[in-house]
Amino acid sequence: MVRGSVASIETMGLADGPGIRTVVFLNGCKLRCKYCHNPEMQKMGDLNITPSELCEKIIRNKPYFKRNNGGVTFSGGEPLLQKEFLIECFKILKHENIHIALDTSGVGNADYEEILSYVDLVLLDIKHVTDEGYLYITGHDMSDSLKFIETLNRLNKKVWIRQVIVPGIMDNDKYIDSLANTLLKIKNIERIDFLPYHKLGESKYEKLKREIPFKNIEPMAKDKCDNLYSKFLEKYHEKGGIFVD
Repeated sequence: MVRGSVASIETMGLADGPGIRTVVFLNGCKLRCKYCHNPEMQKMGDLNITPSELCEKIIRNKPYFKRNNGGVTFSGGEPLLQKEFLIECFKILKHENIHIALDTSGVGNADYEEILSYVDLVLLDIKHVTDEGYLYITGHDMSDSLKFIETLNRLNKKVWIRQVIVPGIMDNDKYIDSLANTLLKIKNIERIDFLPYHKLGESKYEKLKREIPFKNIEPMAKDKCDNLYSKFLEKYHEKGGIFVD
């Protein structure tokens, strides 16, 4: 029987997709992002739950989902690393008519098309838009992410973009211009969010006895992040970028 490695389950989530959501955090990730705030989920943990056991927990919250078009979001870590487990969960949840969102960097071991065929919404994390920058931030090249985006476009899945803004790296005109050009190549974008870099995960690195990658970088001020977002939107729309309904 297929089993999955689940780090935690959050109920009544409001930040990871539309409506009230159950958010399932899966263990395992190929990337080693320097701003990762869940480093404890990077390694694959014990296979601690079956699809039916997990879905039973999710289905309990179905009455809340119905009130405001909520559902379940699979996050991590990187959920794409647990293909078989995901698909078995998705089959059960689809039978229950529960909205499924996938929060991902697009880097896994899987045939992305089969996974995405069950997904209603993708929350796509943009790590960086250049080969050099992506390698610096994540420790990996962009090939898997680009393959995922190609599949995303081919299947016409709805997308929310998430971009963490790290001071000194992404908070400049050159980067947001390049970001706008990159996002023009992704279809069906409903929403783009800029997330200010924060240091809330530092205690986790200390607990794991690991070096804090961006220890000397201060958090991104929200007002500066908001101003940068406004400049980005202007560029994005000037270049022909639109949000789908």
